Formats: sequence, C-alpha cells, structure tokens
Amino acid sequence: MADLQEKTDRYERMLADALAEATVAVPAETPLGAAADECEEMARSYLEDGRHFRADDDWVNALASFSYGYGWLDAGVRMGLFAVPDDSHLFTT
Repeated sequence: MADLQEKTDRYERMLADALAEATVAVPAETPLGAAADECEEMARSYLEDGRHFRADDDWVNALASFSYGYGWLDAGVRMGLFAVPDDSHLFTT
C-alpha cells in the first residue's frame, strides 16, 4: 500500500506542476484555442477528482485520475496547444 500511496502523491504533484508550467500557445478565439481550454479543463477536473478520491482513501481511483489528467495535458503539449519551458522534465516534447 505504501508504494501505491507514494506513486499517487507523486502523480498528483506532477499533474499540479504540469498545470502550473503549461501555457496556452494558440489563439483563444480559434478551434485550437477551444481544444486547449478543453484539455486544461479536463486536466484540472481530474486533479480535483483525484484529490477527492484520495481523501476518501480510494488510492486506485486517485492514481487513475491523476494519470488521466496528466495524459490530457501531455497530449495537448504534444499537439502544440500548450507551450512549456525548454528545460521541463514533465513533458515529452
């Protein structure tokens, strides 16, 4: 159980840090801007969900939520919807 809790906490930090680092890189008034907003909203929602699950001692669903949220944001970075610092270790660029 300790490994699951450690991994869950690590993924929460990674998602929160990734949300803080990523900035929208496309014009807001375009379809790509709408896609960036959706990716960011999904990532934030999964972060909140994960925190709720963890508070309920549901570590498996908390980890899944943090992982899904991170996936949404990372996909947005890969598609060019978000800019991230060149020295970021949080994204596959």
